[in-house]
Amino acid sequence: MEDFTGKTVVITGAAGGLGRATALAFAERGADLVLGDINADSLKDLAASLRDQGRAVVACPLDISTRSACRQLIDAGVDRFGGVDVLCNIAGILAPGRVETYTEDRWDSVMSLNLAAPFWLSQAAIPYLLERNGNIVNVASSAAFKGQAYTVPYTASKAALVQLTRSMAMEFLNKPLRINAIAPGGMLTGMGADEFPADAEPELVQRYMPTRPMPQADVVADLIVYLASDRAANIHGTCIASDGGVTAG
Repeated sequence: MEDFTGKTVVITGAAGGLGRATALAFAERGADLVLGDINADSLKDLAASLRDQGRAVVACPLDISTRSACRQLIDAGVDRFGGVDVLCNIAGILAPGRVETYTEDRWDSVMSLNLAAPFWLSQAAIPYLLERNGNIVNVASSAAFKGQAYTVPYTASKAALVQLTRSMAMEFLNKPLRINAIAPGGMLTGMGADEFPADAEPELVQRYMPTRPMPQADVVADLIVYLASDRAANIHGTCIASDGGVTAG
């Protein structure tokens, strides 16, 4: 098992779903945790549970859709633990809807959380990550590689996040920093319960539904932990799929 004892891991979207599973996985491996989520109550409960297990935790209930909030989350970790070793950009929003009726506010929410936040968090964390030979793991989606009806803003934001990952990796190619992404397919989390338009055509949605059973979030969390570990020292600038074959053909 990977050992993160003495290392500080920042995780967004930590109160539920993949973010929570990732926090638990890093905690099991000894990490100090900086957890961010807009859901204050669930975040408080998770932090209390982890502290009961002997883990050092900073819980930050905040909305990371602004640059200042992203910097606040990173600063909270630095103030408590003196630096950052790993940044996991997991928070995201699906927000399905039809192109013809999609609102500007909803578009802005998707882009702010799914794309802008990982950039601003990375910007704030990189000086500290460079000090510790750290790394960033972004959570994209199989939707970055497939056209998907009724999720156009989401797929666009996740495709852009893959390119953000690759381009940032090239900018830091000669520095002690690794930057990667993963592309999960469907998981048994709350995001999959987002409502599609009432008049959505089922056959169009079915085109991107998985054939194999969807995994629990901890299966994907283990991939994040691996990418953040020294065992993945030669992996930089890539996006690894964990989608049960959805994008294979």
